[in-house]
Amino acid sequence: MKRRLRAFAVRCIRLVEAFPEGKVADVVGRQLIRSATSVAANYHAACAGRSHADFLNKLGIVEEEADETVFWITFSVDAELAKESLVKDLVTEGREILAIVIASQKTAKARRKKGRQDPN
Repeated sequence: MKRRLRAFAVRCIRLVEAFPEGKVADVVGRQLIRSATSVAANYHAACAGRSHADFLNKLGIVEEEADETVFWITFSVDAELAKESLVKDLVTEGREILAIVIASQKTAKARRKKGRQDPN
């Protein structure tokens, strides 16, 4: 998963590099790069979390940043910085990552809850 998230961030960087020059492209590009790299970095931090609560907290950040990244990718199409056909796979990847993170959060929360109920 770490490798997949790094590859996703790199693909987002490449997308931004292909934006036409201009103020809007600069602003959208910075936001997209920031959120995409945050997904990878915070997932990396979650895996190194000191506690279960820390892990869940970092996964929450990953979820928010992944959702934001998908927003900026689709917004880049709306702002005519990128063609929808060129970002379709990237949006799909972002949504898949988001779904995986949400499922991971649910699993981790269920395990934590089960651990609290299990006296052993």
